[in-house]
Order: sequence, then structure tokens, then C-alpha cells
Amino acid sequence: MQTALNCLPPVVNPDVRVLVLGSLPGAASLAQQAYYAHPRNAFWPIMAALTQQPLAALPYMERLQALLDAGVGLWDVVGQAKRRGSLDADLRDVSTNPLFELITTLPRLQAIAFNGQTAYKLGHKQLPPHLPYYALPSTSPALTTAFAAKLQAWSVLHPHLHG
Repeated sequence: MQTALNCLPPVVNPDVRVLVLGSLPGAASLAQQAYYAHPRNAFWPIMAALTQQPLAALPYMERLQALLDAGVGLWDVVGQAKRRGSLDADLRDVSTNPLFELITTLPRLQAIAFNGQTAYKLGHKQLPPHLPYYALPSTSPALTTAFAAKLQAWSVLHPHLHG
């Protein structure tokens, strides 16, 4: 029998301009209670490049604060699900988070970035039509796309971070 897994709490403040939405954290992240904790996940290097902050050198809580200072918030589309391992394809009994309700608390929000296709497929229907969103390649090591290609795709967020 699979145990229900719960997402991590949102990392947001009223100054968030870009909200990054993953599907549901993988086993390493849930075990550490930290977003993108798998050492081969490209999220932190990509965000370091986009925000021009040395995120990898910072302790986890300081990384989160640096993201918030750069206008980036984090959460997950999936609030609870069952899954063996870390693959999105194995998600079962999915219940989604109240994304629209969260968005209404973010007055400076300019864009949503879905980290991977599962997050996009489960989450984009909850968004208001006026808000731009991007279905970006997953930063997970399970997606074997080269880092440079992932970074190039994620660079669409640059204007929202530095505009």
C-alpha cells in the first residue's frame, strides 16, 4: 500500500513576480523537506543563472530568501498524491493545490512557470486567463535534456525577473 505524500508549503511573499510551480517534490526533496533537493536537479543552477545569485553556495533557507528577494516564489500543483519513487508518471490519487486562491494573494505576480509537463497539465486550467504562463522543461534529472537547453528554455523568465 502506498502512503499519501504531501507537498511542501508555498514560498511566497507579496513581492513575488514569478511563481514556479512543480508537480510534487521527489523523494529526496520530501525526505529533506526542501524544494529541489536532489543533487542533480538543475533548478538551483538555473535559478542562480537567471537571478545572478550564488544560490548553490547558500544554506537552504538563505536560498529561499534570495529567490524571494529576486521576485521568485515556489509551490507545487499537486497538494497530495500517492507515488512510488519520484517519477511524475507514477502519481496516483492526485489532489491539486488551490492555485487560484494563492495567486490572488500575489499582487505583483507577472507570470507562472510550470516546472515540467505534469505540473503544466494539472495546473494551467486553474489560472486566470490574463496571466502569462510558461510550460518549461523539467529541471529533474529524469529529463535528460542538456543543462544548456534547459537554461535557454527557462530564460523566458528573464524579463519578469529584471523588468
